[in-house]
Amino acid sequence: MRNKPDDLTHDLLPARWGRAVLITGVALIVASATYLVLTGNTGIRYSADHTGTVPMWTRWVPALAGLLLALLIPGGSRAATPQPPAAGRTPPYPQAVVLITAAVAFAASLRLAGGGEPAHTLLKLALLLCVPAVAFWLLRRRGDATQPGHRRNTAPQPDASAPGDAETASWRRYGPLIPVAAWFALSFTGPFAIPPSDYGRTVDPVTLLVTIAVVFLVNSLLEEVFYRRWLQSTCEAVLGRRPAIVLAALLWASWHVGIQGTGTLADDLASVFVNQGVQGLFLGYLYSKHRLMWPILTVHGLTNSAPILLGLL
Repeated sequence: MRNKPDDLTHDLLPARWGRAVLITGVALIVASATYLVLTGNTGIRYSADHTGTVPMWTRWVPALAGLLLALLIPGGSRAATPQPPAAGRTPPYPQAVVLITAAVAFAASLRLAGGGEPAHTLLKLALLLCVPAVAFWLLRRRGDATQPGHRRNTAPQPDASAPGDAETASWRRYGPLIPVAAWFALSFTGPFAIPPSDYGRTVDPVTLLVTIAVVFLVNSLLEEVFYRRWLQSTCEAVLGRRPAIVLAALLWASWHVGIQGTGTLADDLASVFVNQGVQGLFLGYLYSKHRLMWPILTVHGLTNSAPILLGLL
């Protein structure tokens, strides 16, 4: 039977497309791990600053432990569940196409450019900031743009004066501390710890602080805004929540080939999918559940800065 005009489901992509993206994405991660084991390339690079490697499973444990804890803690945001489009509006297909294209173009162009500076920063600013900004402006003029990460939610909000609702609100705001702390402990202490960097001992304090600040702004902040707040949220409205998390994680992982690759594309893609790809699942779920930027910015920021700061101890 044909849908009625007021039936909003006719505007959504068929559910099979979301399932296809989800299954394909998870299969890529599993196939990548299998490929690396079969070829004996289980040591993966964990930094673009040197060629040092760690066993690939040591990068899974912190991310998967954080993901498991994030699944178990209560207090997810009601806005985490994708809402159907408002009456008369379709899902943001043009916006999704622009963001996915920009992500693919960034990964491909960075690899072709060799991954060094200033190409890395210039391409990132152009494709992950300027292109989306122009696209949002043009789409808003046409009335087609949405506000990624801030979809309108008409459901009743928690009443902070009610004990149960207050507890839920507290878990939503501060619950992410638990998986973030667990991720940090496993990533930088114990048998799965990333080796510390000696970079901080080779530069003066001012240079060190400026470097950490710039890296946070250009890498952590810009990447999380683009890949999670913009791309993932937009794709949730098109494909559904879980497929969007997986898609954003793989697109985020893929650009790291340009700065951590060794030259063989198959090996490089497999390496980043089992490293940044798995961490991207953790980051994506944290954001999808709580709709807060500080947990994912903390994880991403510490990924880049903690080895340097711990190397000063």
